[in-house]
Amino acid sequence: MLCRALPGTARDAPPERVKGNGMARRTTTVAAGLLAVALTAGACGGGTSSGRGTEYVIGFQGPLSGDGQQLGVNAVNGARTAVDRANRSGRLPFTLRLVEADDQGSAEQGPTAAQKLIDDPDIIGVVGPVFSGATKASEPLYSQASLLSVSPSATNPQLTELGFVSFYRVIAPDTVQGTAAADYVAKALKSRKVFSLDDKSEYGTGLSGVLEKELRTQGVNVTHDAVNPTKDYTSEATKIISEKPDTVFYSGYYQEFALLAKALRAKGFTGTLMSGDGSNDDQFIAQAGAANAEGAYLTCPCGDPNSDPRAAGFVADYKQVNNGAQPGTYSGEAYDATNAVIEVLRTLGPGASREAVAQAFASVDFEGVTKRIVFSPTGDVTGSTVYVYQVRGGRRNVLGTTAGLIKP
Repeated sequence: MLCRALPGTARDAPPERVKGNGMARRTTTVAAGLLAVALTAGACGGGTSSGRGTEYVIGFQGPLSGDGQQLGVNAVNGARTAVDRANRSGRLPFTLRLVEADDQGSAEQGPTAAQKLIDDPDIIGVVGPVFSGATKASEPLYSQASLLSVSPSATNPQLTELGFVSFYRVIAPDTVQGTAAADYVAKALKSRKVFSLDDKSEYGTGLSGVLEKELRTQGVNVTHDAVNPTKDYTSEATKIISEKPDTVFYSGYYQEFALLAKALRAKGFTGTLMSGDGSNDDQFIAQAGAANAEGAYLTCPCGDPNSDPRAAGFVADYKQVNNGAQPGTYSGEAYDATNAVIEVLRTLGPGASREAVAQAFASVDFEGVTKRIVFSPTGDVTGSTVYVYQVRGGRRNVLGTTAGLIKP
């Protein structure tokens, strides 16, 4: 539930990000900053005419087709739920509409999808992109257009270090997830020999790099390999088994992790299978088969709203809007990201410009369904928790947080 209005009266003005190094500086007092936002909003205009005065359009960019589409579907359904709930609330002096752009989760398609949203003058802010590769390829365009972009799920650590001035994310980077996953592998699973495989994507290389560094720091023997996504992991499974690891950690997405799990189990591997948030979806189980997925661990800087009583209202709204479907991985994060944009629009009122929205977004501070949403000067959400899931009986089950599961 949203607890407070966004730009707080006791906070500094939104920071100006310094291009190139991802750092930021605060340049004005809050009074001057909000006055500038108000003047920009009034002078530049925004939105389109509607029956309630103004219609604001929010864009969504993510994979709505292709191999990784389920994660994009989860996210866009969360965004739709936020827009629907806000329109039904009656507390806004404008209406909202969501426009979607499919980037197929790829760096190649990302800029095309981003440009589609940028070229629509009615779009005031964007939720997405969803995948790290598409995000890295799209953000230069969003920054140049002064169009706010809020990712629910792009975790590559470098994304907030590249000077993208209008980029934020509501999920922790892989510096957090990779470290927590390594702690769990070393201290809870007590693995001594790990085979780390990534898919050569921005996401996969970022996660595996952090994971491997931390594992080695903790004295774990690590073998690394990287393989482009393929339909046949038989030869890779043979290579992995020859190294005799007790744990295999895959940094990539659910469709490839499913194929890898099938190949490893077919070769007789009986050790631990583990992956990160990109594999944390029921499609991993569906595509691997319940027997092959059984016992696999998955980490995610995201909890499961379906098992959280505090998120019951969100879950009910989500099911109503999305034909009975339950929230999946990134649904709650996309819901929070969209609500953050909506609250900025509510604070600024009708007629806000893209520049005003992007500037005001730095002062976001509210309780979302996933966590408290507050941003660092570089655009990272502050204070995140990493959860561990395990496949049991054909279902993903939340075991708890990495910190809570590791015994002192």
